[in-house]
Amino acid sequence: MASALWKVLALVFVLLALIGAVLPVLPTVPFLLLAAAAASRGWPWLDERLMSHARYGPTIRRWRERRAVPRAAKAWATLGMTGSSVGVWLSPLPQWVRVLVPVAMFVVACWIWTRPEE
Repeated sequence: MASALWKVLALVFVLLALIGAVLPVLPTVPFLLLAAAAASRGWPWLDERLMSHARYGPTIRRWRERRAVPRAAKAWATLGMTGSSVGVWLSPLPQWVRVLVPVAMFVVACWIWTRPEE
């Protein structure tokens, strides 16, 4: 039963990563990292496929080995979160959301920049 749950989670995260590949507001790599983590616990075939992917495999390996995030990924993530924060701030959402979301994104950006790069 637990293996089936990990497979479902892996599929959900891969699907979100695929959506993120075409929608600029949704990230790809974090969902692939989550998919790889879930696959490693219940779906060795998918784990191997993700680890051997030409574009994303090295990023997943660096994360697993050293919790490293490439500088370009940090910059793109920060730029995306900044744009999203501005969009949220200018939206007609409740004031607490317009404050809380940018603060949360700032905290995440600070955490990302504390990760090793290579």
